[in-house]
Amino acid sequence: MEKYTILKKYFGYTQFRFGQSEIIDSILADRDVLCIMPTGAGKSICYQVPALVLKGITLVISPLISLMKDQVNALVQSGVNAAYINSSLTAGQYATVLRRALNGQYKILYVAPERLTTDEFIRLAEQLKIAMITVDEAHCISQWGQDFRPSYLKIIEFIERLSYRPIVSAFTATATEEVREDIIGILRLNDPVVITTGFDRKNLYFEVQKPTNKFSALLKILKRNSGKSGIIYCATRKTVENICDELNKHGFLATRYHAGLSDTERHANQDDFLYDRQPVMVATNAFGMGIDKSNVSFVVHYNMPKNIESYYQEAGRSGRDGDPAECVLFYSGQDVRTNQFLIDNSNENPELTEEMRQEVKQRDRERLKLMTFYCTTSECLRTYILKYFGEPSVNYCGNCSNCNTNFETVDITVEAQKIISCVYHITKLNKSFGKTMIIDILHGSQNERIHRFQLNALSTYRIMSDLPVHRIRSILDYLIENDYLMQINEEYPVIKLTKRYGEIIKDRKPVCMKLPKQIEPDKPRKTAALYDVDIRLFTLLKELRHKFAAAAHVPAYVIFSDATLRDMCRNLPQTNDEFLQVSGVGSVKMEKYADQFMGLIKTYLSGHPEIRNIQAIPIAQEEDRIREKEKSGSPGTYHAWTLAEDSQLKKEYNDGLSAREISAIHHRTIGAISSRLKKLGLKR
Repeated sequence: MEKYTILKKYFGYTQFRFGQSEIIDSILADRDVLCIMPTGAGKSICYQVPALVLKGITLVISPLISLMKDQVNALVQSGVNAAYINSSLTAGQYATVLRRALNGQYKILYVAPERLTTDEFIRLAEQLKIAMITVDEAHCISQWGQDFRPSYLKIIEFIERLSYRPIVSAFTATATEEVREDIIGILRLNDPVVITTGFDRKNLYFEVQKPTNKFSALLKILKRNSGKSGIIYCATRKTVENICDELNKHGFLATRYHAGLSDTERHANQDDFLYDRQPVMVATNAFGMGIDKSNVSFVVHYNMPKNIESYYQEAGRSGRDGDPAECVLFYSGQDVRTNQFLIDNSNENPELTEEMRQEVKQRDRERLKLMTFYCTTSECLRTYILKYFGEPSVNYCGNCSNCNTNFETVDITVEAQKIISCVYHITKLNKSFGKTMIIDILHGSQNERIHRFQLNALSTYRIMSDLPVHRIRSILDYLIENDYLMQINEEYPVIKLTKRYGEIIKDRKPVCMKLPKQIEPDKPRKTAALYDVDIRLFTLLKELRHKFAAAAHVPAYVIFSDATLRDMCRNLPQTNDEFLQVSGVGSVKMEKYADQFMGLIKTYLSGHPEIRNIQAIPIAQEEDRIREKEKSGSPGTYHAWTLAEDSQLKKEYNDGLSAREISAIHHRTIGAISSRLKKLGLKR
């Protein structure tokens, strides 16, 4: 069976995404492969499709039980014979999987890396025809990666114990050049095809906030994403507990996940999130790897992560279905200190030598510095991330908080001289302090430490009292980011001079930076996705999907994703052939579900014949086409404005937004927005 037939039959798609076909062809040509593809871009298709073509079984090495369970559930629902082997199986279940594997009943078998070198599994492997070994989350094999797992080093030991060598394919979402080389070297990939499809996720909106009250800022995000699924990442277990409790008190359906909970509670809470019983998950970074939940609409980092790799992987768990999603990071100086403490006191890998442990910690400190720069830069956030991973990018994406903030280029030469002069005079006293103390000196704080160290006697004391503290901090961050100053770790992070400081103090070099103009702090960014579908039909289809999911004991998105349901709303299939044309519907799912879903659509159409025109008109209308439909008063007018969109328009109008601002949010012309507001009886 060729790859396109398999793609449609089992996965419901007619075309491969960018890079997938090349990866599959390389595997089918017996080549080892290393693929770096962002979360949500379709990595699993790249090894699942060739696994169904190759003669023999494919072993997928996976780090987490939840990842295996999720992917096997999805494969079985699609008609693929698959199973997993990990510690969650009872002795009887384990024996059944082994027996069926020996009988050739599986095409794909997921296995935890710890199981690979057990005598029992080695005996099984020698009796199987292993066509391919796939290493998922391959960055875990590198000690320079953000999530090194010593158990992954067992993979090459397992491969070399086999009497033959299968194809080896490795996949990851985030890997710097050094980590890529580590993966190739440790797995001993044989002249591999290395494919990087690009790290950009255009549907994700990136934002950094520096709120004075993080919880109030979080409530605003949750309110504008009411009813949607999201993840809130926190640095510590205590913060997870506090935030989850407070959200529940405020009426949000939230659950929690961290390593301090029992296995039973963690699994129960994760299932509540996956099955949408609790749409909001509050968690440490222990949660999320391999979670394929497709309808996560937002990810909030309540605390800054330790590195860009972790941040991008965690943020990328939103918008997997391709819909618009927002990734918001709350930044504060305390986050830097917390992460520095976690790095200095980390003993995650006891197998490392002391010399190697110190090297890892130094690398982690450098990553933390670059993560801090991300939080303080005034440049495009998307560009910063892409450059970090070595991918060239334009300096304006139009879909991040920096690109959407009105910046102005400001001459900060005098301010820079004052800040550097302050650090210089502190150095002359044989002292060193962190950012907060330096800002306090410059601004003229009366705190006890300043008087104890007699820092109020410095000539730079209160020299910047006319500037807000946040602006002094922005300029200080800029000087560090551009190497005029540096932050190093002694007993705690302190600011020191670099060789470049003389360019500003002695050479009087002018310095300019981009600073935000006056911002309206209470105007929330609207990220609600609006679709050219009947929201009432969409809701009914979701309810039907939920019934099937409950019966099969799987998350709803395993039956059909939201994107597939919307495609049903657009195409309104009436026959099996038409149902098969819906994106995400393969022949197996067509046989299982076509009658029930088409029956619901047919019943709905009998009472709402006007939506038959909905699929022909895209949501982003040109003004003259919208006006023509509006004037005609034809039943087909409904396609342009759903009930959900009318509700959103009313809210935006009541929030005080102008037609121009609403137009920018909805991607409609100002004339169309004004016309619709008028029809709704909303007049300025």
